[in-house]
Amino acid sequence: MHRIASGELHWTYTLGDVRITALRDGYVDMPIGRLRQNGDKPFSDDLPDQVTLVGGLLRLSVNAFAIDDGNEITLIDTGASNAWHPTMGRLPQALDEAGIDVEKVRAVCFTHTHLDHIHGLVLADGRDAFPRLTRLLVPSEELGLFRAEKRLERFHGMAEPFEAGDHFEADVEIIGAHGHEVGHSCFRVSSGGERILIWGDTVHVPSLQFDRPDVTWEFDTDQDQARQSRLRLLALAADDHCFVAGAHLDSPGIGRVVRSGASFRFEPL
Repeated sequence: MHRIASGELHWTYTLGDVRITALRDGYVDMPIGRLRQNGDKPFSDDLPDQVTLVGGLLRLSVNAFAIDDGNEITLIDTGASNAWHPTMGRLPQALDEAGIDVEKVRAVCFTHTHLDHIHGLVLADGRDAFPRLTRLLVPSEELGLFRAEKRLERFHGMAEPFEAGDHFEADVEIIGAHGHEVGHSCFRVSSGGERILIWGDTVHVPSLQFDRPDVTWEFDTDQDQARQSRLRLLALAADDHCFVAGAHLDSPGIGRVVRSGASFRFEPL
């Protein structure tokens, strides 16, 4: 992968014959108490020195990713729009800064249905963010959760379920990563001998969870399963020498995973 463009809210890279653009929707500050360990117990260890706090809080980037094959654009997650904290909702500006025409976004795929990933379908003024959208892919286990979102009601009928092992186009494979949510999934994109794993919320606090992948997050629906999925995906990314892209990795959120003793280390691209 090579970076070919960047700005305040976007970073564009080549991956074989496609372009991957990291889009910054914003950030959210969370209390340390969201961290969990040993099942669902509050995190009680001292935070390592490398974990930086902002006003005593953990700052999580919120990222989405665009895949451009030269004809159409597929968006993985859409940010929060105005559905949550006011520090998010900058995806439209990021797309504009990256020179991505929203009318070329023909497919949106969700890693899962938490609000900071799905509400960007609708702009803050209520208009459709992607007026020529033709496909909307949602994990099959989360169709009910998606259709419970009243603000997104006009998209309920468009939603298509997918399963782990499915392929979206020839070069995008869906990998199950359940635990953070019941259908949480990743998208492995392959082109020209290169691969990137767009892995949603596999890691929330990168300064901690690569070194301590046993640490979970309060919003993980199934703490044990989330931990197991994270360990499996970290090993997969490290051993397969593929890039990773994370919704909450520090923007732009793209890099490599390498083994570090019995743990792992993230190397930003």
